[in-house]
Amino acid sequence: MTVIRSATVQDIPGVYRVCLQTGDSGGDATGLYRNPDLLGHVYVGPYLVGQPAHAFVAADAQGIAGYTFAAADTRAFEAWAEAEWWPPLREQYPLTEGSSPDDEVTRLLHAPETAPDEVVAEYAAHLHIDLLPRIQGQGLGRGLIDRVLGSLEALGVRGAHLGVAEDNENATRFYRHLGFEELAMRPGVRYLGMRLA
Repeated sequence: MTVIRSATVQDIPGVYRVCLQTGDSGGDATGLYRNPDLLGHVYVGPYLVGQPAHAFVAADAQGIAGYTFAAADTRAFEAWAEAEWWPPLREQYPLTEGSSPDDEVTRLLHAPETAPDEVVAEYAAHLHIDLLPRIQGQGLGRGLIDRVLGSLEALGVRGAHLGVAEDNENATRFYRHLGFEELAMRPGVRYLGMRLA
């Protein structure tokens, strides 16, 4: 049986693993990276550490199988990460001129992606969700989204957005099914948003 619960620091290894195993537009990226922690450092760690009230996992008998994380105020979260999260990682992972997947993610540690101003202006919160194939199709994605959006609504957040790889059509269909609408496009990334009560 799979349960959805609040995430804890003990879940870090599991959520990093899920991030890697879904890091290739929803597919397993394990074979793409020399360092299995890099994707987690960018897309998982700062949320679990910096916004624990909006961190939820789906866990079954085999361990963590999915998660959702959110930041209630995108720009405040970015400022926190710039002051607290990125500096030690930048020391550990200096910039390189290479073009491997590891090099590309390392560049994100030094120059993190930011959402367009026009998106953040109306949809201040943002979120991430990933599920392993073994729990997909069971309603757990919707359950995770409901939990994280509920945590944001409890703070009075009026709108949330997310970015999805332009070529990840399955994810785009899933979000649209839940009520997210397309807001903007950047090269390779589609931004979707939902207004909250």
